[in-house]
This record gives sequence, structure tokens and C-alpha cells, in this order.
Amino acid sequence: MNSVELFEQLDFQVNRQFEQVIEDLSEQKFCIVDQFFSLEEVEILRTALLEKYEEDQFKKSAIGNKTNEAIEKTIRGDFILWINEAEQNETEKLFFTKINELVNYLNRTCFMGILHKEFHYAVYPKGTFYKRHLDTFQNDSRRKLSMVCYFNDETWQKENGGELVIYKENTTEEIIYPMPGRMVIFESQFLEHEVKPVQFDKRLSITGWLKTR
Repeated sequence: MNSVELFEQLDFQVNRQFEQVIEDLSEQKFCIVDQFFSLEEVEILRTALLEKYEEDQFKKSAIGNKTNEAIEKTIRGDFILWINEAEQNETEKLFFTKINELVNYLNRTCFMGILHKEFHYAVYPKGTFYKRHLDTFQNDSRRKLSMVCYFNDETWQKENGGELVIYKENTTEEIIYPMPGRMVIFESQFLEHEVKPVQFDKRLSITGWLKTR
């Protein structure tokens, strides 16, 4: 009997999409979920993101954590705005509702022990990028899973650049385009990755981490 059959017998509400996430993470340490957010949800979240960006609320990104932070244009060029879940507005509630559904499912089915989350809006203007890196720090290894959710316009083309490249353990690469509504989740401690230069307009996303104690 597999886990899905067992949960069904226990009257557990099985989420097939989340089960695919678990399977992919187990097999290859990353997962791509198209239409994690509907186009209607993408429109709402993109509009709110751009409003905050145009109000000049974003700041230049840095590398390192709070005890070792530095701005380095040759490594990354995005602009970010941290999201405080405790002070979320109605639009951000839409985002966190879906994220928390996934987190609760992972904790209940996989006992992952995810207790904390941190997310920020991210804007990559034309010409910006983020060089190859790992999402954990030498003095802080609490990040368990990295997440990127894309909110570009539905007319976004692959030629616009800004693709995410995940470097797999067998030295091959996975190229992931930032299509609207797509969510990418991968193990923070194992997979190096980078964002290729954006060739047109702005690349929009919410990026974050699911963290253990």
C-alpha cells in the first residue's frame, strides 16, 4: 500500500499536486509546478508588486545574511522588498494561503519540521542577473526548501531571459523559464542555481525559504 492509498483509508484529504511535489523532491531534489497560481491570481499579485516597486519601496539586494551582508553588483542585481506575514494585506493573504497549504501538507505527510518562512518580492530589471550560488550560509543552515513563484505578464516569452538554472548533482543543468503562475521549489542545501540576465523589461517574482528550527 502506498502513502496515497493509506491516507485515503484514513480519510486524509490527498492533494495530488502536493504529492507530485513530494515525489519530485524525493527523486531529484527540485520540482516545477505550473499554474500553482492561476492567471487571475497572478494578475492580482503582479499589480500589487508593481505598485510597491513604483512607490520606491524596494531596496537593492545584498549577498549573505544579516550578520554578513554586502551589496555586490557583479554577483546579483535584483531589487527586493521583504514581506511580513504577520502584517499581510489582502493580496499577500492570497499568496500565503496557498503557501501555507503546501507547508502544512509537507509537515503532515513528510514530517519535515518546517516552522518558519521568509519571503520577499523580487524585481530583476533588464540586464540584471544572479550568479551561481547556494541558498544556505556557513553560519545558518536552517533553510530547508527554496521557493520561487513567478508573476510575469502572461505574454512573457522565453527570449526575455531571466531563466533559473539549477545545477543538478550529476553535473547536468535544468533550465526553468519564469512563466506566470509557475512555482519552483528545491532543496536549499544541495542545489546550486543562478538567474540568467533579463533581456526585456522586468522579471517579477516572490522568492523565499521554508525553514526548520
